Amino acid sequence: MTFYWPAILGFFFGFAFGVGCALAVMYSIYRGGYRAAVRDSQLPNPPESYRKAMEKIAKILPKPTGPA
Repeated sequence: MTFYWPAILGFFFGFAFGVGCALAVMYSIYRGGYRAAVRDSQLPNPPESYRKAMEKIAKILPKPTGPA
């Protein structure tokens, strides 16, 4: 049974830290993009990419019909 413990611990730590670190990196990239989008939305002249994204969203979302 001595052989299996290092393999089990290695698998657990490799999976836990590997996936955990990958998720942390992806989350930090996501948050950085979110902050950039909020910053771009507050500019007096938003960048072209922001305007194109807003046009795409306007086509997808339903138009308001009036007061609820």
